[in-house]
Amino acid sequence: MATADDAAAPVETMRQWQATPAAVQRMMSKLFITHGGDHRLKWSAFWVLIVLSSVIATAGIIADSTATVIGAMIVAPLMTPILGAALSVVLANRRMILINMALVLAGALIVVAIAYLLGVTHHAMLTADTNSQIAARVSPRLIDLVAALATGAVGAFAMVRSDISDTLPGVAIAISLVPPLAVVGLTLESGAPQQALGALLLFTTNVTAIIATGTIIFLAFRVRHAAIRGGVKVGRLRRGALVTVLGAVLILVIPLGIGSSIVLQQELMVAQATEPAQEWAQSQGWQIGEITVRQGVLQIVALGPPPTIQETGLRERLDAAGLASVDARITPVLGGSKDLPRR
Repeated sequence: MATADDAAAPVETMRQWQATPAAVQRMMSKLFITHGGDHRLKWSAFWVLIVLSSVIATAGIIADSTATVIGAMIVAPLMTPILGAALSVVLANRRMILINMALVLAGALIVVAIAYLLGVTHHAMLTADTNSQIAARVSPRLIDLVAALATGAVGAFAMVRSDISDTLPGVAIAISLVPPLAVVGLTLESGAPQQALGALLLFTTNVTAIIATGTIIFLAFRVRHAAIRGGVKVGRLRRGALVTVLGAVLILVIPLGIGSSIVLQQELMVAQATEPAQEWAQSQGWQIGEITVRQGVLQIVALGPPPTIQETGLRERLDAAGLASVDARITPVLGGSKDLPRR
């Protein structure tokens, strides 16, 4: 027979999952740069960290070092005002929405400017063709949106639940905020505006997704009601604000869907070209090093000993594989070595 204690158990469990007034105050102190503690220290910490993370991220991208780029992700402070914007939407605090979005925009401009200036000091061209860190951030896809939505949810959840706040460094690594902006600056300096646009789309996707899922998580944990109980001044939550946030996510699906389609087509082209290219290379006594698609051109790198390889027959094999309408380029890399004695 069910008892009163059994009936009360689900209610008690739901209460444990709801935010408390104390949790709201803690969240506001962490996410609002003008709330709690010494405001000057918060301002100075944000600007110092954004500059340092910009330098670290840009240096890591130039050096093509994944470890260095991850270090920049941990240091970067942009996650704070982005989640702060989500909390501001839930509390219907227009002033804090403007402040947090202004911080995100100003921080983004600083990262792009620093990356551009550091790019000037580097003599080589820094584009997706020459740098794997850049290549990974100039063609955002739908899966990037999915990852950003999940990351925003985890970040907001960690903010509500102080007992799991230790996951925030992992959240910082999972989401890419400063590195795409550094790529924007570097590719602009290298004269590749299309790639800069792709990296900017990735950053915009991440910001929008974090705000959207952050807003949903804060509402689900009844942060707004906890704020009211704690005496926090809360504005009127308008449906239009929520529709705008969710609408922005849906709008991003269009370019990301196009990007996913392009990447899929490129992967299919590489798959189609792999077997005929390997057969042709074996007939020459060579081997295929890499097959990629860059700017619509099938790039084939062949490795082998001198003399110079004969490309005869490769075009015909590619055409037979269904790639007659695709431009192709073969890059032979001669093997072997020779001693150069001193005079």
